[in-house]
Amino acid sequence: MNTNKNAIIQAMLTRRSCRKFKPDAVPEDVLQQIIQAGTYAPTGRNMQSPVIIAVTNKQLRDRLSVLNAEFMGKTDFDPFYGAPVVLIVLADKSRPTYLYDGSLVMGNLMLAAHSEGLGSCWIHRAKEEFETDECKKILASLGITGDYEGIGHCVIGYADGALPDAPERKADYVYYIR
Repeated sequence: MNTNKNAIIQAMLTRRSCRKFKPDAVPEDVLQQIIQAGTYAPTGRNMQSPVIIAVTNKQLRDRLSVLNAEFMGKTDFDPFYGAPVVLIVLADKSRPTYLYDGSLVMGNLMLAAHSEGLGSCWIHRAKEEFETDECKKILASLGITGDYEGIGHCVIGYADGALPDAPERKADYVYYIR
């Protein structure tokens, strides 16, 4: 049973992946707070290699969903689970810590969404998507230049239903050397 009183640790212990979202829009001020939290993730040498693309445009969101599903091998499936917001994290491959940097941004985004009462889920295949000409054009239209790799999609929105309880932690998760 979780009895921790620290709000940050409590959020870490209670956040779960959401796989069913309501179509309701996320208020802009809440979205900006979540994005800001993502920009404060630690990065190697504070080089801030990641970028976040915030997609709330339904047409683009739906197109990215179709593209993602194609890489998944499922053409009749929404891998974003109906979430109205997709925060795409990419990172500059010229930085040796880009993968870790982008992963920490994803973690901050998911925890921030949870702290605001929203559901979230890390959706893979951003790497494959942003290797396509179609997605490279999106980057170019935003003025993003360089060699960026897709790290993940953080889908967020209001959960449509209860989130699952955490499973028990495995017995051999931690080893101590004292």
